[in-house]
Amino acid sequence: MKYEGKTWTYGDNIDTDVIIPARYLNSFDPKELASHCMIDIDDSFAKEVKAGDIMVGGWNFGCGSSREHAPIAIKASGVPVIIAASFARIFYRNAINVGLPVLEIGDDVKKIRKGDILSVDISTGTITDKTTGDTFKAPPLPDFIQAIASAGGLIAYVKEHA
Repeated sequence: MKYEGKTWTYGDNIDTDVIIPARYLNSFDPKELASHCMIDIDDSFAKEVKAGDIMVGGWNFGCGSSREHAPIAIKASGVPVIIAASFARIFYRNAINVGLPVLEIGDDVKKIRKGDILSVDISTGTITDKTTGDTFKAPPLPDFIQAIASAGGLIAYVKEHA
């Protein structure tokens, strides 16, 4: 799976309450959640994000509560992949469960700026910043995780393979 898009960059310790604030958790509608995604730290994100744009975070992205609403809100915003220095483990797992690929690149994430155009190859873990020419390498996602993402999430994957 390959993606190309403009980046939205955020710092370290972006928690799930920042990704989708608790006051908006009265809905399970992905599009409704997306309309409030990142609103407390970037009120332009939900209004301006385009399908295919790529989210980039620092260390410990997705820390905080275990709510699945956070990766659902990001995915429903049209973001097909998140790149970060590292992810909180429960967020990482929830992202996989909802079919949102996540790649870790450590401190190299600091070289990516908001608005850069990235090309991301999930199968090889290769990330190319087309704006700067830099190339980064993340551990590629295992085939079974790529299959879950391709299916649209774990539930869809299980239904396909039952």
